[in-house]
Amino acid sequence: MAATKRSKSKTSNTKLFVLDTNVLMHDPTCLFRFDEHDIYLPMMTLEELDNNKKGMSEVARNARQTSRFLDELVNAAGDKIEEGIPLAMRNEFDATGHLFFQTQAITAELPMRLPVGKADNLILGVVMHLQQVHPKREVILVSKDINMRIKARAMGFAAEDYFNDKVLEDTDLLYTGLHELSPDFWEQHSKGMESWQDNGRNYYRLTGPECASLLVNQMVYQDGERPFFAQVKEQKGKTVLLEVLKDYSHQKNSVWGITTRNREQNFAMNLLMNPEIDFVTLLGQAGTGKTLLTLAASLMQTLETKLYSEIIMTRVTVPVGEDIGFLPGTEEEKMLPWMGALEDNLDVLNQTDQEAGDWGRAATRDLIRSRIKVKSLNFMRGRTFINKFLIIDEAQNLTPKQMKTLITRAGPGTKVVCLGNIAQIDTPYLTEGSSGLTYVVDRFKGWQHSGHITLQRGERSRLADYAAEVL
Repeated sequence: MAATKRSKSKTSNTKLFVLDTNVLMHDPTCLFRFDEHDIYLPMMTLEELDNNKKGMSEVARNARQTSRFLDELVNAAGDKIEEGIPLAMRNEFDATGHLFFQTQAITAELPMRLPVGKADNLILGVVMHLQQVHPKREVILVSKDINMRIKARAMGFAAEDYFNDKVLEDTDLLYTGLHELSPDFWEQHSKGMESWQDNGRNYYRLTGPECASLLVNQMVYQDGERPFFAQVKEQKGKTVLLEVLKDYSHQKNSVWGITTRNREQNFAMNLLMNPEIDFVTLLGQAGTGKTLLTLAASLMQTLETKLYSEIIMTRVTVPVGEDIGFLPGTEEEKMLPWMGALEDNLDVLNQTDQEAGDWGRAATRDLIRSRIKVKSLNFMRGRTFINKFLIIDEAQNLTPKQMKTLITRAGPGTKVVCLGNIAQIDTPYLTEGSSGLTYVVDRFKGWQHSGHITLQRGERSRLADYAAEVL
């Protein structure tokens, strides 16, 4: 594949990758991600980079960063541009190939008589020319544009997607945060077992073969007559420390009037209510309760226990249908149409107190709304949030770079919760494998201050569950 990690051994038959502009604007560091292979940049790619450098969008920022990388490389190369610029100059990457620019006019006539002025066709003309100049070398076009790749293959050229930012090839392998214990788990691990109570919680220290594969903050369970639900607190070799979970499905442990309805929701609530866990990711299809559980936990810890000073909610503003144009008002008023999920869930949470009456509920709603701030992602850069409960909704539409920008906003005492459904990605060029949400789930697993749960069962309504299944 185009930019998957390869062995570091040098081979005589290194490939020549021709980069489309969208690859550079997707990941500026792609210049250094092709190991021992060479990179070729057509003049049209540079032209399109120049056309896209203005503005404050992520694409414009990436275009400017690419230009800075290229400027750095060209300045270091001096007069030897035609010979190829060594990419090994940047030590933080493993690139050992060379970067080539198109330094002369290429008048290759494409076999299918495609329109000459179109940028894509000019790049395809460069690929054709390079194949003729290097008949014994593999020349490959790398593009995020599916139609561009189809066109290239129809003409007999090799074309590939850019894969370096893909965390997983198959999202079925993504960490779920759950592990079902084997039926004979206690027989195999009871030798030398320690158990004790502390602050009303039960703990077990166990040693055995199954413990080696467990991760810190992973949820383990065993169904049966006496169900067992616990969280891995420590893991060293074949020894683990398990903490039995609090049962949030019982009314006495309800959070803001909400009780959990299934096993995964209970696991999620344990993570959300744990002040030692700074970063939580919740995956699940529509109606699994991600937003409701998170809002209930955030309100409890902000208004009741005063652990956090306020709740900040944000999401990516990617329209599903046609864009409705500019919206009037302040930042918060502009974001409110995107925050329907927030209002819907607040309605549910507000109905939990039956004794309050209409006046009481209205007052409570105003109090709650005053403690929830709705922010736009566009103004997050440079911010620092201290003692805040930060909720990032629809996080599957974020790129890994945007996700890093957001999570690094967290100051002391801040908890960050990312919610999303990787089956519903609306951002162009993002896939389930390269989404920022997939990226953080994979990178944060096993850290002692983070936790992840993939919610399985929908609890919205029988209609919603059936629609999610059959449509």
